[in-house]
Amino acid sequence: MIVTCEHGGNRIPAPYRPLFGDAQAVLATHRGYDAGALALARALAAALSATLVASTISRLLVDLNRSVGNRGLYSDYTRTLPRGEHARILAAHYLPYRREVERRVTRAIAAGRRVVHVSSHSFTPVLDGRRRNADIGLLYDPARPGERALCARWSRSLAPRVQPLRVRRNYPYEGKNDGLTSHLRRRFTATQYVGVEIEINQKHVHRNRFPAVLERAAIGSLREAIADSSVSARALAARHQ
Repeated sequence: MIVTCEHGGNRIPAPYRPLFGDAQAVLATHRGYDAGALALARALAAALSATLVASTISRLLVDLNRSVGNRGLYSDYTRTLPRGEHARILAAHYLPYRREVERRVTRAIAAGRRVVHVSSHSFTPVLDGRRRNADIGLLYDPARPGERALCARWSRSLAPRVQPLRVRRNYPYEGKNDGLTSHLRRRFTATQYVGVEIEINQKHVHRNRFPAVLERAAIGSLREAIADSSVSARALAARHQ
C-alpha cells in the first residue's frame, strides 16, 4: 500500500519567491494547496503501515498531479516563464516526486505484489460560484474493475461512519481525469495497480487538518474495504483451483 499527497503544502522555494511577492493570500487558499490533505495522508500511512510519499511545494509553482503538457501544470505565476526555467522546475521538483512514486510502485510489483495507491486531496466547498454537493469523494477509473470494486466497498463502509455527511464516487472530479493515478494506470495493468483518490471538503478543515473522528472513519473504512477485497480475491482464486 502506498499513500501520496501531491498538494500537501504551499511552500515556494527561495529562487522563485520573487514571483509570488503579492501572492501570500492566494497561497493560503485552495489554489495554493489542499488544506488537511497532508495530515490525512500521514494518518492513513501510519495506521495502515503504508509507504508515504508527499510534497509541500505549492501547486502554484508546479502541479505534481498534472502531466507535462497539461495547461494546468503551471499556474498564472509560472506559466510564462522561459522554457529553460520550466525545465529547471521540472528537474528540481516535479520529476523527483513522480519518479519516487513510480519507483516504489515498480519495486512492489516486481516483488509480486499488487499495489493499492491512495492519493490524498481536499477540495474547496465553492468553485466558480457553485457549491459542491458532497463532503467526501472517492475517485477511480470505472474501467478498472479493482478500483471500481474497492471504491464501492470503501463507500459502503465509510458512509455509515460519517452520517449525515455525504459520500460520493467520482465527485467533485472524474477519477479518470489527468493525474498521477491516471499516469500510473498507463504504466501498470489493472491486476498490478489500483489507484484511487480521496477528496474531502475543506469546510471540515480546522487548523489544517480534518477532525479526528473523520480521519478515523476514513482509516477504518479503508482498512475494512481492503480486507473485504482480499477475502473476495482469495475466494475467487479458490473457486478456480
